[in-house]
Amino acid sequence: MKNILVYTLFLMSVFHTACGQNQTNPPQDNISKGLYTESQLKEADTSRVPMSMVRHVRKARNGDILIASYLGVFRYDGTSFTNLTSKISSPRFSSFWDVLEDRKGNLWFGTGDSGVYYYNGKSLPTGQAGFQHFTTKDGLGSNSALHIYEDRAGNIWFGTGGGASRYDGKSFRNFTTKDGLPNNSVNTIMEDKTGKLWIASTGELCFYDGKTFTTLTNKDGKTFRNVRGITEDKKGSIWFGDVDGLWRYDGSTFTNVSQRGAYAIIEDKKGNIWTTGEVNPKVWALSRYDAKSLYNKMPTVTEIKSGGRMSFLCILEANDGSIWFGSAGVDGGGVQRYDGKTITDFRRKEGQK
Repeated sequence: MKNILVYTLFLMSVFHTACGQNQTNPPQDNISKGLYTESQLKEADTSRVPMSMVRHVRKARNGDILIASYLGVFRYDGTSFTNLTSKISSPRFSSFWDVLEDRKGNLWFGTGDSGVYYYNGKSLPTGQAGFQHFTTKDGLGSNSALHIYEDRAGNIWFGTGGGASRYDGKSFRNFTTKDGLPNNSVNTIMEDKTGKLWIASTGELCFYDGKTFTTLTNKDGKTFRNVRGITEDKKGSIWFGDVDGLWRYDGSTFTNVSQRGAYAIIEDKKGNIWTTGEVNPKVWALSRYDAKSLYNKMPTVTEIKSGGRMSFLCILEANDGSIWFGSAGVDGGGVQRYDGKTITDFRRKEGQK
């Protein structure tokens, strides 16, 4: 019964976006308590690998893997993991959701309720060593900053519970429903080859051309709701997932490719499309859509891994072609790697060798 309660709270954390919390510091008693048992928190305190829900996996400029886990952000250099956020807070009070290394080598950490942390690896603009902390007091749209993205101009965007926040290196500019954004709870931001920003929210999907927000609808006039994953393939088509499954947009037509859940989406070097998501109400899966059949009426899909009590969330292709994916579950979650033959779970002892 206790495990069921923990897992239920996990799923609430995965799908819920906290909106407009104005606290600079997380409350010291309810961040991780309730999501994790006391033994899990103690294990995370001493662990050298991610031991909690992994919401985003990113690639550093040198090819290292950056992992945003709820109880800490880690870097994997091909041999070992390093906790990058241990100096910010202990696992007991953490709530990290995303990580980004920008083109200048600066690191950004997004949290569920404590705003954004910045670290340049050397010293801060103030001359002090350590992390710089941005919250609503500094202009961030919300202290719930669950997604980070850098556009081609070098601006850093944050998907928050209070809209889309853009940071130009000096100040924040917040875009909300008052500016035409369909919904203030922003899940994902992506810039396509034409320079348009695609903004997915718990409400409708839209794009921003620098002046106007345009909400997208299919041929039946239906909007796309609760979009999480979105990517652009080599042909310029936009792939995304909503409550009706996996979609493809070629610039004029929307095609419902599959009704399988598509929570996160990437295209690999070979042109295959990878997704995570629910394949039925009780099972999540990591799936691969074959590049040669992507534009067929029924693409060939291979289910790489499925789990009834494990939610597979983010996906990343590493430089060596391996696929990394993060998860949440009754045992806490973590990060795994698929090399084309074998899946390595780094929470297990054999994965830490």
